[in-house]
Amino acid sequence: MTTPDQSLDALRLKLREFASERDWEQFHTPKNLAMALSVEASEIVEHFQWLTAKESQELDKETLEKVAEEIGDVINYVVSLADILEIDPSDAAFQKIATNARKYPVDRSKGNARKYTELHG
Repeated sequence: MTTPDQSLDALRLKLREFASERDWEQFHTPKNLAMALSVEASEIVEHFQWLTAKESQELDKETLEKVAEEIGDVINYVVSLADILEIDPSDAAFQKIATNARKYPVDRSKGNARKYTELHG
């Protein structure tokens, strides 16, 4: 459950403060943040690379903690990138859900993983 001090807005402010204290704003360009985000997302994938689907659902405590740490990195970079570009990440996420709902109507997409361009109705 999210508490008021754990909102996306509080996270954005905390990340600004963290970068400012270290004089890192100069490095936090959209290009650098997007690249760092890609690296961190790949580090999540690395934990699942050779697992079966079943194994990926039954991670041991140590691996789960490592994945959680990488998810934290990804979220931090997404929030920082959105902040630099003046995009509200919550608004962007909800808008994307609405877009996907139009692309993937329940009656044509339920129970299959086909891309929206392959759905026939």
